[in-house]
Amino acid sequence: MSPGGPGYRRMSLALFLAGVATFALLYSTQALLPLISGEFGVAASDASWTVAAATGGLALFVLPMSALSERFGRRAVMTASLAVAVTVGLLVPFAPSLGVLVVLRALQGAALAGLPASATAYLAEEVSPKALVTAIGLFVAGNSVGGMSGRVITGWVAQEWGWRVAVGVIGALAVACAVAFRLLLPAPKNFKAGSLRPRVLARTVRDHLSNPLLCRLYAIGALFMTVFGGVYTVIGYRLTEAPFSLPQGIIGSVFLVYLVGTVSASTAGRLVGRLGRRGALYAGGGTTAAGLLLSLAGSLPLVLLGLVLITAGFFAGHAVASSAVSKTATTGRAQASALYQSAYYVGSSAGSTVGAIAFHAGGWAGTVGVGLLAVLGVVTITVFGTRAARMQRRLATAA
Repeated sequence: MSPGGPGYRRMSLALFLAGVATFALLYSTQALLPLISGEFGVAASDASWTVAAATGGLALFVLPMSALSERFGRRAVMTASLAVAVTVGLLVPFAPSLGVLVVLRALQGAALAGLPASATAYLAEEVSPKALVTAIGLFVAGNSVGGMSGRVITGWVAQEWGWRVAVGVIGALAVACAVAFRLLLPAPKNFKAGSLRPRVLARTVRDHLSNPLLCRLYAIGALFMTVFGGVYTVIGYRLTEAPFSLPQGIIGSVFLVYLVGTVSASTAGRLVGRLGRRGALYAGGGTTAAGLLLSLAGSLPLVLLGLVLITAGFFAGHAVASSAVSKTATTGRAQASALYQSAYYVGSSAGSTVGAIAFHAGGWAGTVGVGLLAVLGVVTITVFGTRAARMQRRLATAA
């Protein structure tokens, strides 16, 4: 499929809606953490486990679920994943304790694990190579819209009726997205069933992990998400405190800055065309770092501008890295994407937990410090990749 061709629009809308449902469910409690802390009488670092458990469950199960997609098909696994995830999502509002809530969130994350890697593998198989970065960018843009709408909706609903009703509304939204996804997504034409034998899977994973470029891309995805997970897990606590003291609905509306991520992800293909892959990663890292530093200001407009830059830099970097994985892997694409998603969500879990701990210990400056270290890691890895590519070109010329 290619832009303007048969099925492309249906495919794009279907996977956009799948991205909306994934991020809306996965981060449905993130904007509500101050309310969850208040109801259960726990600190930010404890409440943050409702986010870390979901992303951790996804990170743990994304590789096994990708193996199932190699055997039973991308569309079937994505459909089943969404069905289970939305079912659990409808149970989350009734959690009687923080422990039960964390367990349900972990189950939800594990169910969602079948979606990200299968979606990128589906695109790599069904979309023309020239349109791949753009198509994956649209899927990532759906992630940003889901993350934004989930947080904005929960913020305003929770202000009036509490966090339980808020996550219930997100569950209902995800049900609608899941149904539309299944009705819209075209049947795959280029899928070839693979093997479920553990030995074959282990060999494929070993081959991917022995590829230096893929390993660098996995690390970059994890580090970008460490920044993003930490910032957006803690920002609600910061904005409820002085000097801002914002109500829950306004805090939820802050996540409208995700729209910036929608734009930056969907235009990642053009950014790569102008700057190259590594140039685009430098741009994403630099933009994220600038946003982190700006967010230290005591002025709300400057804090919001900082969040805009963090969001734009993160989504651009993520779209570039994830599409590069799909292009680099010529076999076992679902496993290659699964390893990226696993690293990505490990970064999210680490960012949520470490960012909350840093906030408890040193305030917002502590969370920013964690983010800057992660951005430094992105830049360092990209510099190393640039030097490695130059060395390879020199060797090829000499030969």
